[in-house]
Amino acid sequence: MRVNGTDISLNGAQSLFDFLKGQNYDITKIAVERNGEIVSKSAYKIVMLDNEDTLEIVRFVGGG
Repeated sequence: MRVNGTDISLNGAQSLFDFLKGQNYDITKIAVERNGEIVSKSAYKIVMLDNEDTLEIVRFVGGG
């Protein structure tokens, strides 16, 4: 699987939610694109990842 331009291997089947939690992402402050399509937060627990997937994960930051 490719995440933000870096190749990684999944250890077995896992949901997008489990992957994000395992990587210490705060799911309230990110947006995820999977294979060119935005994934809604309500689908994070349903979407199952595959080693062929490409994810782009963007963190929201405040500023001013």
